[in-house]
Amino acid sequence: MAVADEGTTGAAPTKGIKEYLAANMREYGLLVALIVIMGFFQVVTNGTLLKPVNITNLMLQNSYIVIMALGMLIVIVGGHIDLSVGSVMGFIGALAAVLIVNMDLPVLVAIVICLVAGGIIGGAQGYWVAYWRIPPFIVTLAGMLVFRGLSLWLLEGQSVGPFPQSFQVIANGFVPDIFPQSWGVALAELVGARQVNVLALVAGVLGAGAVVRLGLKRRAANRAYGIVDEPRAFFILRTGIVAIAILFILFKLSTFRGIPNVLVTMGILTVIYAFITENTVIGRRVYAMGGNEKAAKLSGIKTERLSFLAFVNMGVLAAAAGLVFAARLNTATPKAGFALELDVIAAVFIGGASMSGGVGTIVGAVVGAFLMGVLNNGMSIMGIGIDFQQMIKGLVLLAAVVFDVYNKQKQG
Repeated sequence: MAVADEGTTGAAPTKGIKEYLAANMREYGLLVALIVIMGFFQVVTNGTLLKPVNITNLMLQNSYIVIMALGMLIVIVGGHIDLSVGSVMGFIGALAAVLIVNMDLPVLVAIVICLVAGGIIGGAQGYWVAYWRIPPFIVTLAGMLVFRGLSLWLLEGQSVGPFPQSFQVIANGFVPDIFPQSWGVALAELVGARQVNVLALVAGVLGAGAVVRLGLKRRAANRAYGIVDEPRAFFILRTGIVAIAILFILFKLSTFRGIPNVLVTMGILTVIYAFITENTVIGRRVYAMGGNEKAAKLSGIKTERLSFLAFVNMGVLAAAAGLVFAARLNTATPKAGFALELDVIAAVFIGGASMSGGVGTIVGAVVGAFLMGVLNNGMSIMGIGIDFQQMIKGLVLLAAVVFDVYNKQKQG
């Protein structure tokens, strides 16, 4: 039986602890897994994992995976898949190099051309999937081969670079501190650090406060509408962990070089896509299409157009990731993006998306991407070879899919 954990009249019913955990094992399991994995690598690497410089590297190294995971989540929730994102990312990086380095176009113009090109590529693939009903696996597999070949042709088999500083700041730049330097010096003495970026510290406090405020606001709305809510203890624990994590990460970043530009990009995109998927009509229609395409079509949803737009969106985000990747490396190489589609797809599935569509969250995809990033980073610090790293990542992906299938069978 559902029990109320609020003492006021009109409080929303909440499930019992066991019942609630069973229904939300996917979300809590992901959070617990991330904490356990980070704790494990923090111990075995003698504290290296959570040093400010390594946290910054984690952000930079996983930025393009996170950006593509946002688009891949929408594609997979809609009941499709895109195997070409790594090749598209590499091709856009090559295109940027040719435009900026070889043709000397202004950086802003080149960026716009690359993003438009990404959208056209996504639209070209989405057209065959949406309107010709060709399986996305086949279409995007062909795209993977085509754009890998185009990258080789465009770069003539050679690396092209370096990029101008105005382009490199996309991935390697940091947000300047807008507060007086004396404040940073005073805070550094207070916390025993060499330096403190006040802006990063303020952003951490505001971010943690926003998480708490939004959580309380959603909980109040659930009570008002009589929606079954999570037990109070779980709400406090989950919200507290997230808020503390934000404060901790931003504090660590504040003692190094501050907030990386890519972190701002990732944060803005995550908020935008979380809002679209959770609070807009088009977001709900994507989930409906992925859950049951025939029923969605009978209810008046234009599934063909939705599928087409999902691939266009994926193309634009793959292009954005390609720009970030090229800026980070400061060069475009023919092998850029090789096999990265596997990391992106794995991040989405590990983050809780269902392989059959209709299930998954933006936040879950982002957490899944960072979980994969922590695995890569931690194993690299430990000196584990790439062979074992690939095997371990494969087993983690298999475990996530098995868990998804097990949950469905249990609920069914």
